[in-house]
Amino acid sequence: MNIGILQNGAKFSLAIAAALTLTLGLAACGDAAEIDDAAIAPAAASGEIADGEIAIPVMGEQVDIVAFGDSLFAGYGLDNPRDSYPAKLEAALRTRGTNAAISNAGVSGDTSAAGLSRLAFVLDQLDETPDLLILELGGNDLLRNIQPSETRSNFSAMLTILREREIPVLMMGMRAPPNYGPEYQAEFDAIYADLAQEFDAELIPFWMEDIYEDASLFQSDRIHPTAEGIEALVASTVDAVSAALPEDES
Repeated sequence: MNIGILQNGAKFSLAIAAALTLTLGLAACGDAAEIDDAAIAPAAASGEIADGEIAIPVMGEQVDIVAFGDSLFAGYGLDNPRDSYPAKLEAALRTRGTNAAISNAGVSGDTSAAGLSRLAFVLDQLDETPDLLILELGGNDLLRNIQPSETRSNFSAMLTILREREIPVLMMGMRAPPNYGPEYQAEFDAIYADLAQEFDAELIPFWMEDIYEDASLFQSDRIHPTAEGIEALVASTVDAVSAALPEDES
């Protein structure tokens, strides 16, 4: 598989770096959900079509995708679950004619360790092996100042589980803010590209690249996107998600 579908951009702005530090104690990012809350939920996409778009008829067998991540997938702070990234992504793929069904397995507060602890449980609840798992974690590791070596180990263990189950993976990369220091930043940022190559996973190096400098697309905590921010994220990543699907499923 090809790695690095999107190109790395500039580093976090100092404003967002400060927001990450100040929100270390926020309940939204600091409290991991109990395992009972990790049940997979349908993405509940709206199916709405943007102005000027022409929907392509949905065709082919259903493509099952699991969106496995933290509050950025769970839809924290949004008024409607249909505004979550997995829901909007499902709608965008279906508008393109892909018979996508995305299960939202995002849990607010999850670190990479929490994700590892529930990954096998979540997969075991599925009726079918998914055609793709989108892995989005790491932001809460940053907020908790977890050592990159520990984050890397957790990601490696998750990717090992997914490889053993023959589940293709698209990794949603994150980037450490500069106030963590150049050594920490370099070590953390290398995790995603290194492991994507090692485990033959697809990768978006920094999946919030197109919105992170626009404060209007974030909620007041400057961490979680607004509904408009989610729309922008979907628009900038849907091509990568579509390309990550197995060829006979895209």
